[in-house]
Amino acid sequence: MTPLLLHKYHGLGNDYLICHRDIADRLTNEQIQILCHRHYGIGSDGLLIDSGDQIHPTLRIINPDGSEAEKSGNGLRIYARYLFDIGRVGHQPFLVHTAGGDVCCTVHDDSHQITVEMGQANFNPAALPALLDLPEALNYPLKLKDETLSVSLVSMGNPHCVVPVDKLDLAQVYRLGPQIENHPLFPRRTNVQFVEVVDRATLRIGIWERGAGFTTASGSSSCAAASVMRKLGRVDDRVNVNMPGGQLRISFRHNFQVSMCGPVHKIASLTVDEDCFSAAITQK
Repeated sequence: MTPLLLHKYHGLGNDYLICHRDIADRLTNEQIQILCHRHYGIGSDGLLIDSGDQIHPTLRIINPDGSEAEKSGNGLRIYARYLFDIGRVGHQPFLVHTAGGDVCCTVHDDSHQITVEMGQANFNPAALPALLDLPEALNYPLKLKDETLSVSLVSMGNPHCVVPVDKLDLAQVYRLGPQIENHPLFPRRTNVQFVEVVDRATLRIGIWERGAGFTTASGSSSCAAASVMRKLGRVDDRVNVNMPGGQLRISFRHNFQVSMCGPVHKIASLTVDEDCFSAAITQK
């Protein structure tokens, strides 16, 4: 039997397992959840599946709860570094296909640094989707159980709800993140960012990721937060986004075309023992 070979990388502490589709095809959804579990499996913020052929890199992204994400900025940087490590790409820009759209990636001479052209920020609620008949939802009053928040919605190929705050409080992220993720306004749930504007070139954000919960860093969340603050006129075209895991550099071109640059580090290549799957997860 072919071993279950996986690789583990992280981008600013946002860690992913990655494998070829030949391996992923042997895994059930429950087994993927076990692999991502911090105690029952290897532990990760999701599984990246190399689904394309040698010429057309294609990325699928499975969240720790077994749901599938359209796009992930950190996941794309990790996938780009993985393709570089196995010799499929070099330092020239290359295209990656995702369910959230095609993106261009570049592995720099220092292979730790990866740039991803994330595409155009889309402020139409239908793109998330969100159940609002509006062309844009900026500073929208979102009613929660015990309070109403002013939020702004944007799609980066995946859904985001951005919450401006005067001072970032990670306890608030944990408390309100699940309510916003699962709000009826978002039929496919949403990613959530709480954003503090430090100055016109600097943001601090806390992230509640759809299907994963609190995470130390997120590329698409950084792009979403920066895009909303740029749309609201609170930052300029180059923005450093600071998260608990570290910093990403976001820049804008015409029509809100978003570019993201940041680090990736490889943790391990490992073979999974199938005994890992012999007991079901009793508590997730």
